[in-house]
Amino acid sequence: MFNQKRIRDYGVVIGRLETGPRNAITDVEGVTVGHVTLSEGNSQTGVTAILPHQGNIFKEKLIASSHVINGFGKTMGTIQMRELGTLETPILLTNTLAVGTAADTLVDYMLEQNPEIGRTTGTVNAVIGECNDMFLNDIRAKFVKREHVLEALQNTSSDFTEGAVGAGTGMLCYSLKGGIGSASRIMEMSHGKYTIGVLVLSNFGILTDLLVQGKAVGEELKEALLESYKEEDKGSVMVIVATDLPVSERQLNRILKRAVTGLSRTGSIITDGSGEIVIGFSNATRVPHEKPEQLLAIPQLHEEDMDTAFRAIGEATEEAVLNSLVTAEEIIGRDGNKRPAFKDLIEKIDVSLV
Repeated sequence: MFNQKRIRDYGVVIGRLETGPRNAITDVEGVTVGHVTLSEGNSQTGVTAILPHQGNIFKEKLIASSHVINGFGKTMGTIQMRELGTLETPILLTNTLAVGTAADTLVDYMLEQNPEIGRTTGTVNAVIGECNDMFLNDIRAKFVKREHVLEALQNTSSDFTEGAVGAGTGMLCYSLKGGIGSASRIMEMSHGKYTIGVLVLSNFGILTDLLVQGKAVGEELKEALLESYKEEDKGSVMVIVATDLPVSERQLNRILKRAVTGLSRTGSIITDGSGEIVIGFSNATRVPHEKPEQLLAIPQLHEEDMDTAFRAIGEATEEAVLNSLVTAEEIIGRDGNKRPAFKDLIEKIDVSLV
């Protein structure tokens, strides 16, 4: 996308399954992504918006779930999502201290589209995810404003930039520059062909743990670097999963749990100070807000089909993390803090990834 050099361009092919045409979360029909990037001096932050479909999501909700791998995070909206099994707003990603601004703006965005909210029907459950970008970004300055959130929501597309953009602008991954990454997988089944797409906001990991297809690339980089990095993982990763697979909320939750296999294959040990949270939805079924007279018909897989989806989410998550690393540019941020870009190091040090 946008002619960025991604992990496959380095000869690294993750897994067995075929990718979608973009190899991104937007291979799931109807899903779009928008960024606002605030990158100047001490401001190294932003907003990323994921629209699950192009209709009115409050009136046409989607089957949804979330899974907490390690709960060191400040995610909003996931309690109701787990209880009711539906998503009724776009998903926003930003920095930890911008969650309130993002939520307030998303609520206003939904109120404008749905005048019945808070009048003739209930309220709305805004879904926000975050990671802490305080090393590169002056997080206390609260650079993210209402207009930035609205711009991200109103300017989404099937093609989008990865790396140090949007919510990923100030994030670190494996002690290097991290950020936004995406990937997708096609699932061939007897009853149809389906897609699963993953978008990650990567801000986790210890350099010496970094693996690329099982190769200890992080150890090789660490030995070659003159700088001494403190080996500490106090970041997080948000994993957003989209699919058109017909599943129940329970089945979707089972799929989301397997995202951890992809994280682990990049070297993550899920440390104490890192928050790993997965949020996912299926747009195969629209759940009407207004109660119909007839019963709802929600198609779902047979459980014996689930292994293909388990493989797909693991592969897509692994590749999305590596894409977030290899597309990111070096940034000099708050107080001159910086982290090198993975792509610069592997070229400078001549590290082979395959």
